[in-house]
Amino acid sequence: MNNAGLRHASRNPGIHATLKPSAVDLPGRDEIRRILIIKWSALGDVVLATAIMNDLRHAFPGREIDLNTLPPWESLFRGDPRFREVFAFDLRNAGRGPAEMRRWLRHVHAQRYDLIVDLQSSDRSRILLGLLALRGRLPRYRIGNRRVVPYNFYPDPLPWPSHIHDRMASALRNAGIEPRSERPVLHIPPASRARVAALSVEHALTPGGYAVLLPGCQAAGYLKRWGAQRYAALGQLLHQAGIAKIVLIGGPDELEECQRIEASAGVPVVNLCGVTEILDIVPLCEGARVVIANDTGTAHVAAAAGCPIVLICGPTDPRRVRPIGPSVATVQAELPCINCYRKTCSHHSCMRVITPQRVLQAALDTQAHGGT
Repeated sequence: MNNAGLRHASRNPGIHATLKPSAVDLPGRDEIRRILIIKWSALGDVVLATAIMNDLRHAFPGREIDLNTLPPWESLFRGDPRFREVFAFDLRNAGRGPAEMRRWLRHVHAQRYDLIVDLQSSDRSRILLGLLALRGRLPRYRIGNRRVVPYNFYPDPLPWPSHIHDRMASALRNAGIEPRSERPVLHIPPASRARVAALSVEHALTPGGYAVLLPGCQAAGYLKRWGAQRYAALGQLLHQAGIAKIVLIGGPDELEECQRIEASAGVPVVNLCGVTEILDIVPLCEGARVVIANDTGTAHVAAAAGCPIVLICGPTDPRRVRPIGPSVATVQAELPCINCYRKTCSHHSCMRVITPQRVLQAALDTQAHGGT
């Protein structure tokens, strides 16, 4: 293991304290009994981080692990046996931010954690950890995704652009924790499995007999949408390739997009937009032949199913945003303006030049070869 530049806290830790590099094995240190994982946003990033959370659970059996997230994502972890407690404060609320930060400090101060794993590693989370240090409650061991104060375990330098999961994994290795989870790991409650079972009976969805399309994204990121007409044309090609039904999944921002696809596909479509809950996506995708999605948070949820996935990218870099998993492929145009991350565009060429035939071929290749 590469411990070059490893920074480590002293017995009476200040945030700049150091020890000489040595063989590190945090899971083998008996004094680590209580652990806090911090991951606040957004949906895709939180779900992506569940692979690392799972690695931490396996690395520290019998220890108490808590998770701090934001209120919109708290329900993702309801009943999750990996965590003793899941707590959320509305830290992003402009009107309540300072009060919520004080609540966060009081709560974390009282828990006396031995290790904090900050998978957010933002300026805000670092400020909170700094304030925790002023209270004398910053734990001896701190893992972060960036090589900055106050973390004493962090990633090795990686080529740019690098995927956030690679940075997370590198930080864990430098703490003596070997990442092993290939894809996101979510605890699916029985109610979600029951809903999907009922929907499968209602719409005659048989395992391997349908494809799932995730054609939307939040309204503010509309440039990441491939477009309803292209998805409708893709549905026709998938049907011709032997996939009996097309299943559409989306949230409130995607209702009109899914309705346009359903109206023009000309093949059997099961429009579940607005019907499913987030965790229903996993058991629904477990039976899919393939999932095809824009760069959206629900694509990472689908990756927890372990099914073949094709991600269509335009203004965002697939090297940074792709879901993790053994069967994930990405499709992107070869244009000078790709990966621009713009919010507005006059021509949207990065999506217009990606044809349904090209996406179909990627889907067939992914099923045959396990992703690229």
